[in-house]
Amino acid sequence: MLDFAIFAVTFLLALVGAVLYLYPAFRQAAGIPGITPTEEKDGNLPDIVNSGSLHEFLVNLHERYGPVVSFWFGRRLVVSLGTVDVLKQHINPNKTSDPFETMLKSLLRYQSGGGNVSENHMRKKLCENGVTNSLKSNFALLLKLSEELLDKWLSYPETQHVPLSQHMLGFAMKSVTQMVMGSTFENDQEVIRFQKNHGTVWSEIGKGFLDGSLDKNTTRKKQYEDALVQLESVLRNIIKERKGRNFSQHIFIDSLVQGNLNDQQILEDSMIFSLASCIITAKLCTWAICFLTTSEEVQKKLYEEINQVFGNGPITPEKIEQLRPSSFMPLVWYFRILILGHLHTSLIQIGLMMNW
Repeated sequence: MLDFAIFAVTFLLALVGAVLYLYPAFRQAAGIPGITPTEEKDGNLPDIVNSGSLHEFLVNLHERYGPVVSFWFGRRLVVSLGTVDVLKQHINPNKTSDPFETMLKSLLRYQSGGGNVSENHMRKKLCENGVTNSLKSNFALLLKLSEELLDKWLSYPETQHVPLSQHMLGFAMKSVTQMVMGSTFENDQEVIRFQKNHGTVWSEIGKGFLDGSLDKNTTRKKQYEDALVQLESVLRNIIKERKGRNFSQHIFIDSLVQGNLNDQQILEDSMIFSLASCIITAKLCTWAICFLTTSEEVQKKLYEEINQVFGNGPITPEKIEQLRPSSFMPLVWYFRILILGHLHTSLIQIGLMMNW
């Protein structure tokens, strides 16, 4: 009888513990303000969808709970940092995995990644070297694209509206595609084709997967799968072309090809980088230019430092590194911690030629 009683109590405690853990209302990050999951499987994904976007969801969450908040992306706990100071405190230069990259690979149903620490560290270094080397090799290209955009803006009457988001997306697509995939994308038609497929894939990553609507709509799902196949086909052809050959223009894919990666790993890493870097570059450029053009104080500080650092000399990567982020907003600091190491170069070039 005693043995049965002990068993019954133990079983009851285990059952209560399981309920407390599995039931969404009780899954709360210890010590971190935030919200519990609304659904056991999807976490707070329904809340994100109802908010309209992840951005609006996070803005509301930080307004309610402060600069550090937690929420659930499916069954994964996510902590969001809402200020630069908090972000600085939590940067880990030795980190070998990126949750954003992991999420994208999961949504694209890619299997590579999740290897041991040494493998992840090696792939991270390959990507970092890829950004650095492609930036150095394509610096003149970035200046050229910036000058082309500036000439277009200067040709407009002062009263004409500038579709900034559209122009920044075009700038990002032209620069990123050539830095990642090479001279094939000097052809505007290739860029337009890439942009169309990119938009189809990215829109479904942002919505179709989150609310489950993609699997319910056969037409949209076919369009998504066709676009993804076309993007992958382009990447495969470029990877095949670059293997075992030397080119004067070093691109991001070259660094992956020269590393100890198989073709599938190169394809997946190139796809993730291409998808994310285009949209992030476009959005950051849009907001940075917007802030620069609406703040006279920032314009003045930037103009003074540009004169001090560059003078009448040429624009070089070495001189750009001498610019102090604190003097004209923490934008450059942001760019250095992002994988898009080339972004601040383009941005300052555009700002320099605005003649504020």
